[in-house]
Amino acid sequence: MKLSDGVEQAIHSVTLLAGLSPAGLLSAAALAEYHGVSPSYLLKHLQALSAAGILQTLPGPKGGYRLGRAPAEISLLDIVLAVEGAGPAFRCQEIRRRGPNPLPPGCAMLAGPCRINTAMQRAEQAYRAELRSVSIASIIADVSALDDGSIAKRSGSFLQAHERIPIQKA
Repeated sequence: MKLSDGVEQAIHSVTLLAGLSPAGLLSAAALAEYHGVSPSYLLKHLQALSAAGILQTLPGPKGGYRLGRAPAEISLLDIVLAVEGAGPAFRCQEIRRRGPNPLPPGCAMLAGPCRINTAMQRAEQAYRAELRSVSIASIIADVSALDDGSIAKRSGSFLQAHERIPIQKA
């Protein structure tokens, strides 16, 4: 199974946004700069994450993105489904019923579901269960445990320079 580059960009962006202060925001341009990716391509995925409730958006020239839920409440599956869509990776087209010499309609082999489709569905269920079990919080904890300080320094200095705090109206 091949996932789009947008999935990687989305996961990394959500992980970076987890480091913001509670009121903080990062612009799409800042996120794209940090990851060295196309701003327009990343923006498409940030919008999908916002539509899924994973991110909150504050529009306008001083706006940006922040998490819409706690890192422990965001799974890798949530992000993959937001970016790639909820449809199955494998779509059985019942090609076993086609061709120059197809099996007759009453054939026992055609009575049940396609065994290839059944196997692919089981594999996708296992894949989705694994992605569902991994939260952004657990990824951050794993990275923090291995970090010699260089990752924290890189992201911390970037967030300090680029984080936006919206002005609260009285």
